[in-house]
Amino acid sequence: MIDEEITLKKLEVFLAFMRLHSLARVSEELGQSTVSIHRALHSLEEGLRCPLFRREGRSLVPLPAAYAFAKHAQRAVSETEEGVRKVRELAGFAGGRLKIGSLYSLTLRCIPQLLMGLKLRRPELQIDLTLGSNQELLRGLDEGRLDAIVIGLQAPLDDAQLLTVPLFEDEVHLAAPLGSPYAGRAHVDLRDLEGEKFITLGGGFVTSDSFDHAFRQAGYTPETIMRVSDIFSLINLVSGGMGYSLLPGRVAEFSTRIQLIPLDAPYASHQIISLLISKSRERDPNLLALAAECRMYGKGQRLGG
Repeated sequence: MIDEEITLKKLEVFLAFMRLHSLARVSEELGQSTVSIHRALHSLEEGLRCPLFRREGRSLVPLPAAYAFAKHAQRAVSETEEGVRKVRELAGFAGGRLKIGSLYSLTLRCIPQLLMGLKLRRPELQIDLTLGSNQELLRGLDEGRLDAIVIGLQAPLDDAQLLTVPLFEDEVHLAAPLGSPYAGRAHVDLRDLEGEKFITLGGGFVTSDSFDHAFRQAGYTPETIMRVSDIFSLINLVSGGMGYSLLPGRVAEFSTRIQLIPLDAPYASHQIISLLISKSRERDPNLLALAAECRMYGKGQRLGG
């Protein structure tokens, strides 16, 4: 049985003393008197029924038992803090920080506008932004390292655990360097490019999925000479004449050195840019504010279209 003298508050005092080795410094950090700090440490020893310190004058010197106990005490306090955080999240009580994941290709207009709107709604909120592939961001959301993600979907996501808020649809185009043989076309038949060299993103990106989908529709496997890990390198390689690619329309403003040409209807591939959050946290005020901002953004895109 754990003695009633052993409390989490006393463990926090004990850990602070083990870190600072000074009653006065612990008193200053925790905002308690040195008498209260000393009393907490003494009553903790009584609860454990063994000494943790030896007295040298007015100082306390930790014994080996104190160092051994500190490891377990730290785990107990850390686990309790994490448990409190998760319970508050599940109950819909927001913290002061929100961790959002996004695709690199959304950082020109979409994400800045969403974040500025979110900060206007909740000025006190601290935001961490993580950029990565669909695969990386979905894993981060599933593992709890991210609170919300904004990604592209080839089709509506069939996951009962996630809440989806669509923002807009984006069409995939042929990305060609300026002055290519296809530059003057209003649209292009992918079968005309059989034999051309292509560059694409690596696996895990929605644009890589769109690339594969479009060529399945065209009925052949393109000659892919390179796979890269970020969309900016891909754009630069296409603009330098290394090969062609398929890219969503939202990247047009990233470079004036490539041309995006619509695909013929049989090869059309669309991405649904969507916010994803866990349904278990849909009452979190921070996530409610983010979802509301995403809905406003989506409405603006539809009206603008």
